[in-house]
Amino acid sequence: MIRVLLADDQALVRAGFRALLDAQPDIETVAEAADGEEALARVRELRPDVVLMDIRMPVLDGLAATRRITEDERLDGVKVVMLTTFELDEYVFEAIRAGASGFLVKDTEPDELLRAVRAVVAGDALLSPGVTRRLIAEFAARSKRPVGDARLDGLTEREREVMALVGIGLSNEEIARRLVVSPLTAKTHVSRTMVKLGARDRAQLVVLAYESGLVRPGWLG
Repeated sequence: MIRVLLADDQALVRAGFRALLDAQPDIETVAEAADGEEALARVRELRPDVVLMDIRMPVLDGLAATRRITEDERLDGVKVVMLTTFELDEYVFEAIRAGASGFLVKDTEPDELLRAVRAVVAGDALLSPGVTRRLIAEFAARSKRPVGDARLDGLTEREREVMALVGIGLSNEEIARRLVVSPLTAKTHVSRTMVKLGARDRAQLVVLAYESGLVRPGWLG
């Protein structure tokens, strides 16, 4: 059972998401929060699998709450998905850097929300390929000058290749086709790369790929 915590200052939004999630046989809403401080307290108490976190909330905003969650080693298994009104909200990029596993637009289709929750828990794609590539393109345009990362020295040539493909937004299946390997082999390479680099998930792997210079803006072909 996937345990979800909803954090949004609008009760109507929380109610709508809860009704959808609780109707699924493999998902349950364990708690709700109306601000970031409350969300942080409930996360520490309940250790949910996924937090659907609104970016803009009173008392403590979603970005600050996310950073506190992802920096707490005791909450290492908690995945945060940001909720935003606009697809390319200016805070989304900081949220990914802070450790969020992805983001969703609040008016997303119900099936997309459910796929996203399950994908994040499974450690698979950052969300839908289209949204992922738009995020990466914008991230690349805003990213700072690459700084070499010594951690990449511990990767094999194939792992660096796989990391670069993750960095341009490819799913495990697309990586498998590009490298002519099985999807399971591609997933294994991605998992090993994340372990070696200490990345929580694919979102952080994307950030590392750009910030280290392994992938550069314009490589979205």
